[in-house]
Amino acid sequence: DVRKQWIEHPDVIQGGELTGWPRLMDGDDLMLHCMQATKKLRKRIEGHFPGASEKTLTKMKLFGADSDHEAMNGGEVMRRLELGYYVSLRHSSIRPDLRTILQDLHQKGFRHYDHFFYTTDGATPHFYKGGMTNELIKIALEEGVPAIDAYNMASFNIAKYYQMDDFLGVIGPGRHASLNILDDPMNPDPVTVISKGILLREDGRNMNAFTETDWKKGGLVPLELSYDMTMDDLQFSMPMGVSMRNAVIMEPYMIAIDNSVDQLSFDHDECYLTLLDKHGKWRVNTMLKGFADRVQGFVSSYTTTGDIIAAGKNKEDILLAFSRMKEIGGGIVLAENGKILHEIPLALNGSASAENYEEVLEKEQKLRTLLEERGYRFCDPIYTLLFLQSTHLPYIRITPRGIFDVMKKTVLFPSIMR
Repeated sequence: DVRKQWIEHPDVIQGGELTGWPRLMDGDDLMLHCMQATKKLRKRIEGHFPGASEKTLTKMKLFGADSDHEAMNGGEVMRRLELGYYVSLRHSSIRPDLRTILQDLHQKGFRHYDHFFYTTDGATPHFYKGGMTNELIKIALEEGVPAIDAYNMASFNIAKYYQMDDFLGVIGPGRHASLNILDDPMNPDPVTVISKGILLREDGRNMNAFTETDWKKGGLVPLELSYDMTMDDLQFSMPMGVSMRNAVIMEPYMIAIDNSVDQLSFDHDECYLTLLDKHGKWRVNTMLKGFADRVQGFVSSYTTTGDIIAAGKNKEDILLAFSRMKEIGGGIVLAENGKILHEIPLALNGSASAENYEEVLEKEQKLRTLLEERGYRFCDPIYTLLFLQSTHLPYIRITPRGIFDVMKKTVLFPSIMR
C-alpha cells in the first residue's frame, strides 16, 4: 500500500493538509484509517479549516487534527487555541494576515506565543523577494512580539511541535550545527549562515555554490504529451460557466454571449476555458468570466491535477500557446496575434521550474504585468491557475470529472471523451 509506505517513511513528519475534511465528517473510513495510522506513529495532522465553527473544529480535533493555518484574525486564532490546537500564523501572497492577526491578539491582551509558528502557505515567487521567514519575523518584531518569541516561532516552537527538538530548533550539544547569525536581534536578515557545519554565507557574501540537482534521478523530467490540441477541442456548447469572485473563489453563471465564434469580443470579460487531460483522453469546455478581457491565448500545465488549462479570447492563439507549451516540456505560455508573448518553462513534470529563483521571479513578474495590462484584476494569477480545479474551495470547479458543484458534491456537466 503506497499510503502506508508514505506514512511510515522517516522523512514524512505529518499528514495533511486536511482539505477533504467534509468527506471525513460524512464517514470516509479510508481517510479516517490513514489519520489513525499517522497518529499511531506519533506524527502530526495539519488541518485546513477556513471559517470553521467551534463545533466543526471540535470534531476535527477529536478526529486527530493537531494544527490549522486557516485562521484569518485574532478571534479565529483564539478559538483554535481554546480547543487545543497549535496555530500556524499565515502570511501568504493571497492571505497576508500575520500583521492583522498579531494586532488583534495584542488588542485582546493576548501575548503568549508558544503554540504559534509561521507559514507562507506556498506563496508564489514574487512574495519571496525579501526572503521567507526573515520577513515574518520582521513583522512580528514590528508588532511588539518579544524577540525571543518572534524567533522561537521560526525555530524552537516548530521543532518542539514535531518532536524534533532533540536535534533541531536550539543551539546545544547533539543538535545540527545550522546557524543564522545576525548583526542585531531586531534585524532578522542573516549576515552569516552555517548549515550542518558548512559555511554558506559570511558577512553578507555567499561562500559555497550549491551543486546542480539531478532532477531525473527523482523522475522529474520535461512533460511529454502524446497528442496535439485541435480546433475540435475548442467547441463550446455548455450553458453554464465559471465566474471569478476573487483570485481563487469561483461561482456559476449562465452564459449569454455567442461563443460559437473563433474570436470573442474585448467588450466583456468572458473567455473560453478548457481543461484537457494530460493523457489526451477527455476534455471539459466552458467559459471563464472575470479572468481578463483582452487575453487571447493562455495555456498552463501548472494545475492541481497536472492536466492542461487553456483560456483566452482567440482559438488560434490558444492552439499556438498549447503547441509551444508542449514543445518546451510543460509550462505557462501567453500568445497573442499569432505570436508567443511570454513563457515560463516548467521542465519538472510541467509543474515546477528547474531555473534559479531570480530567473523564475523575473518571468513571473513579467507574466503578472502582461496579464494585468490585459485585464486581470486580482492578486495572483498563478494561484488562479492552480485553484481552478481545487474542490476544497467554493463554489464550483472545473475538474477531470467535469464541472463540479463543491457544496452539493455533484457533477453538473460531465467531461467529454476526445
